Amino acid sequence: MDRKNGNWTIKNTEKIFANEFFKIHQDDVVRPDGKQSKYATIDIKPGVAILPIDDQGFVYLTCQFRYAIGRHNIECIGGTVEDEEIISAAKRETREELGISAGEWISAGKIEVITAITNSHSYLFLAHKLSFGKPETEGSEEIELVKIKLDEAFEKVMKGEITHGETCVIILKAYAQK
Repeated sequence: MDRKNGNWTIKNTEKIFANEFFKIHQDDVVRPDGKQSKYATIDIKPGVAILPIDDQGFVYLTCQFRYAIGRHNIECIGGTVEDEEIISAAKRETREELGISAGEWISAGKIEVITAITNSHSYLFLAHKLSFGKPETEGSEEIELVKIKLDEAFEKVMKGEITHGETCVIILKAYAQK
């Protein structure tokens, strides 16, 4: 049975691939212009992105090798939401990646990336009133702590030295609120 998606008509959907993080589907569609086509989409599990900020205006970022881009990258803390509340995922990821706990959590909204082909969104949080412990990284994670002033992080975003989408957005939001 056909189904509508905006002005598109989906004739058939085929699951191409799935793992614990994402699914790829390919639809046989009738486009808004009436032409038949195929359209592939990727559904990615929801994520969280966290920017811890201490009382002196330092932010705590990660630097880690990212296989997909073949280099080290500076990023905020982040990860997927498992079978848990969104704020619980943010707290867990912050503790696991950098060993940080926070007494205050502020939602900085939600972002969606590459909306032409993905259904992927991340919930953004600013973390304040920090305390520090030992990270609990996973076997594939080799994370280096990057501690810099929020002003410097903002400059790195503006100069293109920090390019990770979620990180850019959360730094810009935090900088606008200072």
